Amino acid sequence: MRADLLALTADTLAELTNRGLVKRAARELERGVPVLTVDDAGTVHAVFADGVTTALPVGGLDQGTCSCGAAGVCRHVVGLVLACLQQPAPAGDAAGAEEKPAADIPAGSWSPGEFTDDQVAARIGERAVAAARRVEAAGYVARVHRGHGADRVPSVELPTATVRFLVPHDLGFARTDAVAGARDDVLALAVWAFRVADERAPGEADVQVQVGGAAQAAGPGLDSAVALAGFVLREGAVHLGAGTTAQVAVVRRDLEAARMRWPLLAVEDVVAQLQSYGERSARYRPEALADHIAELVARHRAVTTGGAALRSRVLGTDEASETPLRRARLDGLGARVSTVGGETMVDLFLAHADSATVLVLHRAYETLDAGPQLAGRRVAGVTIGALAGGAVVTESAARSASRTVRLGTRRLSRTEAMASRGSWQDLPPALIAADLTALAAELDTLPPRPIRARVEAELVRVIPISEVRSINYSPGAQRVDAMIADAAGTTAVISAVHSSAAPGRLDAMAAALGGTVRYVAGSVRRTGGGIVIDPIGFAVDGGVVVPDLAPVTPSSFDGPAPVSRDPLDQALDDALSLLAEVAHRGLLHVPATMGVRLKETGGRLRAVGLRRAADELDVLAGLLGPDPGDAAIEAWVNAHLRVSLAVDLR
Repeated sequence: MRADLLALTADTLAELTNRGLVKRAARELERGVPVLTVDDAGTVHAVFADGVTTALPVGGLDQGTCSCGAAGVCRHVVGLVLACLQQPAPAGDAAGAEEKPAADIPAGSWSPGEFTDDQVAARIGERAVAAARRVEAAGYVARVHRGHGADRVPSVELPTATVRFLVPHDLGFARTDAVAGARDDVLALAVWAFRVADERAPGEADVQVQVGGAAQAAGPGLDSAVALAGFVLREGAVHLGAGTTAQVAVVRRDLEAARMRWPLLAVEDVVAQLQSYGERSARYRPEALADHIAELVARHRAVTTGGAALRSRVLGTDEASETPLRRARLDGLGARVSTVGGETMVDLFLAHADSATVLVLHRAYETLDAGPQLAGRRVAGVTIGALAGGAVVTESAARSASRTVRLGTRRLSRTEAMASRGSWQDLPPALIAADLTALAAELDTLPPRPIRARVEAELVRVIPISEVRSINYSPGAQRVDAMIADAAGTTAVISAVHSSAAPGRLDAMAAALGGTVRYVAGSVRRTGGGIVIDPIGFAVDGGVVVPDLAPVTPSSFDGPAPVSRDPLDQALDDALSLLAEVAHRGLLHVPATMGVRLKETGGRLRAVGLRRAADELDVLAGLLGPDPGDAAIEAWVNAHLRVSLAVDLR
């Protein structure tokens, strides 16, 4: 019997098709095993008891044909494979001894990098290979897993999709989580990533590699984006009118043509902030405008000052604007509800196991209703509450470059909701931070925030809770802080602040932590040498608690009075606020007192030990005047990056 079919299992068949189809095929076999024959070309033929005939040539399940008339891979094709697996190997058959199931093949004993370009082209076509070459020329980052531990399947995590090579030495059984035909080029990208990993880190089971893209550092799109950022900084949000429309259109076109997703998103955010200010909207925040301006310059510097190898990671050149997903299961990890002006925003966090990522579904409503009232609203036929705390299986999901997800409403593409028992232990290991010490080390090695990928929910993790050591309430700050510990005794703090958009948040958090809580999901960060978790959901016995959607329940908190503000935090926040004011007013229009205020703020930074940041503010103060030039722009960026990085590291 063919080695590729014997390497399959019920689980890999379910991954290639779906579990329901495998179950139906198994029930078909219980009614009668088909008669199997193999011709000289290696095609397996099956004749079922009801007269249906099925043939499966070499090259994957999608090559199968069946007389039942079903479109795509049907239960008879899957049943043919299951029947092959039930066939006993002939005694003493040397060939059969070589045809080991995938589970018996030593981890890391083969590499998908062995596939030739001709084999890849024969599988996906020359057009898809040409598309992959364009991505390679721009450069991309891939995470290569050689297969070890419980998961022996070699796989590659790409920005746009995850590719798994389910059968050794056979490209026909490679699987991607993108819709078939939408991103076939990812198969070539995954093979090339394995080649680079085999060359640079042959002994590592899990390695991140940069493929291609080192030849070109910047480009006209990025240069024009930096010029736009400088223009906005000189003029300020207060003094910019509609005169930037043509310049913005050129920048957008150039960045889109160069596939620079992250600078493009930063430009979109700059434009959105300027529009919000022009409309006197509550969405406008000077601090956000300043962040986006500094980010554009930081990304340009990262790839033009000896960092060309980081191009794809810093610029997002390997990102598709949107990737449709094949039939996907999305597990709700929780939600965040907030209000801006007259709108209420709901962000739903959904774990996508196939790509080991957390996707975010955004919804905005022109209402001031709070989380408990919004839980009953529907998205693609499923309530927000069911999405946030349950699981859905959908055939109409598409994810963006920034890992937001969109659920379609096509009649033939169903989205079905299921209740969740909080079985987060079944999520991909990449999303579960069981070791808080290892999580702290991971956070410490992250690149600076202004040049990281613009990925939503980048730092959302699921953390097992072995012990809840304390729960305290700070009345003045309206904040609940809970200290938890992992299995090794390492501690972290779960911290949540009251919001009128989520009136039951603190009560639900305290109730979950006071009961049989097993996991917390939330965004993690390092503060004061420890890990702080901003919670979005809790897995308890019997289900998932989503604090932002929970109703208000009466409770009482016992806790210490709020402590006074830390001088370091105060000095950093004052510095960021002042630099944001410069961007708001514009370097050309700051008042004469700005230089003095910058030096005074620098003095407070120096008093808490941040001498380099203080020096940058002093340099900026000395360059202000009636006609500040490029040197003043550079000085402002230097000061903002220095202070914002200190905020991230405090």
